Amino acid sequence: MCQGNDVNCPEFRLHYRMFKEELNVERRSFLKSSFAAGGGAAALAAGGLSLVTPALAQASAAKRPGAPAYHYLPANADTVHWGYFSKKLKPQVEIDPGDIVTIETLTHHAGDDLERMVTGDEGAESVFLWTKDKKGVDRRGAGPTDPKVYKKGSGEGMGVHIMTGPVYVRGAEPGDILEVRILDCAPRPSANPEFKGKSFGSNAAANWGFHYNDMLDGAKREVVTIYEVDATGGRSWAQAVYNFKWVPQVDPFGVMHETIDYPGVPVDHSKTQRNYDALKGVRLPIRPHFGTLGLAPAEADYVDTVPPSYTGGNIDNWRIGKGAVMYYPVSVEGALLSVGDPHASQGDSELCGTAIECSLTGTFQLVLHKKADLAGTPLEELNYPMLETKDEWLVHGFSVSNYLAELGADAQSEIYKKSSVDSALRDAFRKMRHFLMTTKGLTEDEAISLMSIGVDFGVTQVVDGNWGCHAIVKKDIFAARV
Repeated sequence: MCQGNDVNCPEFRLHYRMFKEELNVERRSFLKSSFAAGGGAAALAAGGLSLVTPALAQASAAKRPGAPAYHYLPANADTVHWGYFSKKLKPQVEIDPGDIVTIETLTHHAGDDLERMVTGDEGAESVFLWTKDKKGVDRRGAGPTDPKVYKKGSGEGMGVHIMTGPVYVRGAEPGDILEVRILDCAPRPSANPEFKGKSFGSNAAANWGFHYNDMLDGAKREVVTIYEVDATGGRSWAQAVYNFKWVPQVDPFGVMHETIDYPGVPVDHSKTQRNYDALKGVRLPIRPHFGTLGLAPAEADYVDTVPPSYTGGNIDNWRIGKGAVMYYPVSVEGALLSVGDPHASQGDSELCGTAIECSLTGTFQLVLHKKADLAGTPLEELNYPMLETKDEWLVHGFSVSNYLAELGADAQSEIYKKSSVDSALRDAFRKMRHFLMTTKGLTEDEAISLMSIGVDFGVTQVVDGNWGCHAIVKKDIFAARV
């Protein structure tokens, strides 16, 4: 359906006017909110306990050209890149620091049930188009694009997430910090009239899952569960619709996929057996969030989206949702933010390989903090992705903190051999120690004592090549120090 973006639609002018009116209403609402109004908005949270000091907020706000503008970035075959980050990508939108941008994101698992997640949705249909003659988005991954070299498909599935963007932030340079405020995060409704008011997602218990070689009967199997989410916001939980065992699928180019080994393969359900009794009576609380959100790294031209790193990416932390703030070190000019891997819900560990992979639309405000203004602030030495909520600070540790720099020329293959909860936990410990010492002025001995009794360490994910652990500290621990 035309949403003001199809000039060939007979009612294009009407739809375009309605689209602009909706944007203006949203824009006015955001600009009135204290959260979006100025650079010091985050500092208002939790009684002034924030990584953004009032002085830094003022310095960042002073560099803006004017009031925040509003931008909209739809997801379609022209605006997404599939399976990789790249400093070489042409920006899909350029914004000024402080601007607000709404970004549509699509799950790369929509091919598991095209009827529910793609049919009737023009943007999704353009991305998932795959006939014997062409694909809507051919390259899927950071791997080879030469048909003489690849075996599964262009990009070889070395990276799987559909990423919308990148967004170019004017004035952003290496050494700066980009503050990403997540103002909203909502499920994308199914465009199929048969499923009006509903959204759907897929959970694949896949071959890369932590469980795969530890099944009770020793058998190796991949099972996909399709979940239903209320797109109207009336229900705060998801429920299983059915599950099915993956059986070999032949894609439209004639390539056989014995396992889930290449993103977006359209599942032929005439070959599967659907079990509609899966998880009957079970309601899963939804936690809409973005599994993969981050900036383009500088170390390589094309970077697999699966392993997370120092510029963010596939962190897979369910807390990166509405109301949260992420801080990322800028590595390339313009920052080049991309968003994807949307999830309706996930638990810590993402144990079986995926979350409820469900298309979402997010609204973000992007605030730029220049390197020259960071001296003496909590962000001065930040060289890793940091999460701030109203009540907590959270650091992310990885098996290898910056694998692109640390593992040499073959980093993107070597990282998959280095996955370890032990090393991810040690990285989280070191980052939390650094955080407590530099931002809170603790001695090392004080930081270590506090971490043992007042910091919660957890397993973020054990499926992303570069495994993750996180450390959470409550802000109110430091309330008396303000």
